Amino acid sequence: MEKSTDVGPVPYRGLCPGLDPVSRLRYTRAMKRQGTQRGQGGTDDKEARLKAALKANLARRKAQARARKTPADTKSQDKSTPPNED
Repeated sequence: MEKSTDVGPVPYRGLCPGLDPVSRLRYTRAMKRQGTQRGQGGTDDKEARLKAALKANLARRKAQARARKTPADTKSQDKSTPPNED
């Protein structure tokens, strides 16, 4: 059994290499997304989650700053101003 070495010109071998050009166009159109695009519906939810996370982070950082502030810090601030002597 002999193999045929006569092979015609090689067509475009892109997305669908086994199909002729007309069939390739039909299949590529069918595979395109139609209607709403993915990811557009969740933007409101994402913004709300980010806003809540930012608010919680800010509250946490303020609480940490208040906890770091000790009574010694407040006394040193009071001593920096000279007492009013009459």
